[in-house]
Amino acid sequence: MAQAAAAQARQNAQATIGDSEFDRDTAVTLREEGVFDAELSAGWTIIHAVNGGYLLAMLGRALGEALPHADPFSVSAHYLTASVPGPAVIRTQVVRTGRTLSTGEASLFQYAEDGTEVERIRVLATYGDLDQLSDEVRTSAEPPAFPPLERCLGTSDGTAPIPGSSAITERLDIRLDPATVGWAVGAPSGKGEMRGWFSLADGRDADPLSLLLTVDALPPTSFELGLKGWTPTIELTAHIRCRPAPGPLRVSITTRNLAGGFLEEDADVWDSAGRLVAQSRQLARAPRG
Repeated sequence: MAQAAAAQARQNAQATIGDSEFDRDTAVTLREEGVFDAELSAGWTIIHAVNGGYLLAMLGRALGEALPHADPFSVSAHYLTASVPGPAVIRTQVVRTGRTLSTGEASLFQYAEDGTEVERIRVLATYGDLDQLSDEVRTSAEPPAFPPLERCLGTSDGTAPIPGSSAITERLDIRLDPATVGWAVGAPSGKGEMRGWFSLADGRDADPLSLLLTVDALPPTSFELGLKGWTPTIELTAHIRCRPAPGPLRVSITTRNLAGGFLEEDADVWDSAGRLVAQSRQLARAPRG
């Protein structure tokens, strides 16, 4: 009951960019040049680990402070070991700076029981200024077709819980296309598709940094392939295409090939103005279930 009340309070409060739980939980503190201290929040865990999109956003924030350009354009991450809630240190390195783009590296470390550092995730990213991009668009991509938000299904509609910790679901407002929730009633479609509306539960609008979370926030497509359990990301590359308009986002994720115990997930994210604002591809280990 207390958890439900807390979740409802978060939904009733209209957080803003820079003043939200997401911003506080992805905050980094500069210790010295190129070194940031951070605290991984238990609020962004799923099953047994900290969510990969949340981690990507935290490293993205550190790189935005370390580089002369503020907006992520292309971010590629290799997930080396599973992250856990608790203290962490992020080390950044400026690789190149130019007039319109800059490139940097970042690694997040946590501490083993003997005090030694363990690298969790390593990122190579290019940053720029999204406000300086051309308005010209030539595309064959179209927003995914699925029901309006009020006809899609959220956790309060009785979808099956994900085994283990699901703390992150209290911080997200995800409404899934009914055509992609067969897994919740024991009848997965086998199509490897997941679609739905996405917002942060406290009402904070999306920005380029939160899009790094969005591309890895929906349930894995492996659920609709009939597989349950943790689907750990091996590598993820996200492209941020433009600054999103306020309002809920439409997210479409597909898997075309599961082979050798691995699958890919391709994600497209569309804003309320009908623009493709982010794309990603990740390689993940398929669940054993």
